[in-house]
Amino acid sequence: MIDENAVVAADAVVDPAAAVGPFCVVGARARVGAGARLEAGCVLAEGASAGPDARLGPYTVLEAGSQVGAGAALACRVTVCAGTVVGDGAVIGAGAVLGRPPLAAAASTVRATDSGPLILAEHCVVGAGAVVYAGTRLAKNVFLGDGALVRENCGVAERAVIGSGCIVENDVQIGRSVKIQSGAYITAHMTIEDEVFIAPMVVTTNDNFMGRTEKRFALIKGATIRRRARVGGGAVLLPGIEVGRESFIAAGAVVTKDAGAGKVLVGHPARERRDVPEDELLP
Repeated sequence: MIDENAVVAADAVVDPAAAVGPFCVVGARARVGAGARLEAGCVLAEGASAGPDARLGPYTVLEAGSQVGAGAALACRVTVCAGTVVGDGAVIGAGAVLGRPPLAAAASTVRATDSGPLILAEHCVVGAGAVVYAGTRLAKNVFLGDGALVRENCGVAERAVIGSGCIVENDVQIGRSVKIQSGAYITAHMTIEDEVFIAPMVVTTNDNFMGRTEKRFALIKGATIRRRARVGGGAVLLPGIEVGRESFIAAGAVVTKDAGAGKVLVGHPARERRDVPEDELLP
């Protein structure tokens, strides 16, 4: 059913079993699948599509060429930027922005490039007010908390959790079943391997020159956190260090050098205290 106050382009395709609410706009060559429901004020720009049984909350916008998969549920005022793909069964919170084009300050080490669209695989959950940039890939069952920010050229593997208010900068790779808790800052050019745990308010860094000298551009590098390592609340990881597999970084530690595999590190600067107990190691 198409509400009498909706505007639908002549070459748009709206399935007879779909519902298009009042004041919606369905643009040229846009498609609305069977059972899909568009609440009041939604906009589907040219070539955008809402799959079967998708739900679009009031005033949600699908920009040109964007795709929302079957059974996906988008709350009110979500913006799906041009070319973005939202997988089947995804759940997107109110006010989220998906596929934002990268922007960089003139003095930044980031160089804005066209990295392609944002791709969200099936059953991702993106919280209210979260922002995910173009060029990033979220695998199946990734969870982003409210207000999280994930920048361009990132890869987030299956079942990873990025908590509320976290910031993940550009060019970061996050492994399967990683848990990054609320308020953590993940700097650019990091690698976080599978099953890593990062506690709230952890801070990571990537620039030993703190914005001075031109040579910093060639030396920017965040930490590498190996599989199943744990980083405690409020810890600080300095540029370029490696946190070894199954290592344990205590809360508030300042890690200035590589942490050995299976070691407990404590203090300012962090120093190895002992081995991680056997009963805490994952099989």
